Amino acid sequence: MPDGRNIDAKVLAGVYKNTTATYKFYWFASILDILVKEGKTSMSFWEVIIGMVAQAWYPVHYFRISFGKSDSLASQIIKLQQVLNLPIDSDISLLKRTLSENLNNPDVKKLLTIFTYHVPYRFLSPWIACSSNSQVEVQSRTYSNNCIYAILVDQIQINPLWIPYLTDNYVILREFTFWNLTLFLQKRNPNVPDLSAKLVKPIQRDSLLKQRKYWDNFISTNGFIECIYTGRPLHKDEYDIDHFIPWSFVSHNLLWNLLPVDPWINASKSNGLPRLGIYLQPFAEAHKKVLKSAYYNNPNNKLLEDYLVIYDSLYELVELSSEDFYSIYKKTFSPLVQIAENMGFTYWEKQDNLV
Repeated sequence: MPDGRNIDAKVLAGVYKNTTATYKFYWFASILDILVKEGKTSMSFWEVIIGMVAQAWYPVHYFRISFGKSDSLASQIIKLQQVLNLPIDSDISLLKRTLSENLNNPDVKKLLTIFTYHVPYRFLSPWIACSSNSQVEVQSRTYSNNCIYAILVDQIQINPLWIPYLTDNYVILREFTFWNLTLFLQKRNPNVPDLSAKLVKPIQRDSLLKQRKYWDNFISTNGFIECIYTGRPLHKDEYDIDHFIPWSFVSHNLLWNLLPVDPWINASKSNGLPRLGIYLQPFAEAHKKVLKSAYYNNPNNKLLEDYLVIYDSLYELVELSSEDFYSIYKKTFSPLVQIAENMGFTYWEKQDNLV
């Protein structure tokens, strides 16, 4: 934590000690954004809470991250999505605008009100050790112990002594907050891959051009590749690349989890899990065939190193029998699917009209 003049930054560093829920992390991140991005030193509880919800929306809805049983932020966010019927991958700006415009909606207001009861007051506990909200509010108005903000009914006013520090160290403080949030959530999501990358919605997903070229090279040599879901022959420019286990769970574009499919299958499957009993065998067979072709064509292709995540020798992987290759895939995908199912991901079922 960077040092600051006239303030004790070490007190701020201890704000996340003994934390039992995600509220403090998102509360402070929201305050920082409003202060720095909007230039406001005075803000309502509602503005900060809306910022909390907007930032937590994506990991809750899209990645199914568990916030823990004692945390109501996730459950309120799920209910807000049902009330407002917003897309699960909505941008933060859309979320903030929609929530602000619906503050007069009694259902929305009720879901947000829960965060006004304790969060604004408990965040000040490193500076003000009081048992009641009213006592915290009274002491904060004098900026007791140089506390970070004052509470004025349902508003907070940033302490002028803190404004230069928060502004100058915005990036560091935000990263510090999300680093602590990652540590907090990792204990509650021990098997979730790449958790830190799932706390903030990426500006855009990485391109799949290299992966498409990999499949195109096979098609150029063999004429087509068969869609494992429809049985249709797929030629160049006639397919989408599907993440067998949804990207929203694995959060990567490694080759061993990708396969060309009919475009409407990709759209229908979306974040759904595949039925391994139906699709894993043909998925593994397709990968064995394409990997063997690619390896013997160019064993130094860097993209093939993606497979080293699931097996430590490309040459040996290529030479495995079909049964042993399938066994490697079953060993890899079975636990991933089980964890994703436990997190709330649902299975995709192919509709008859997609055959």
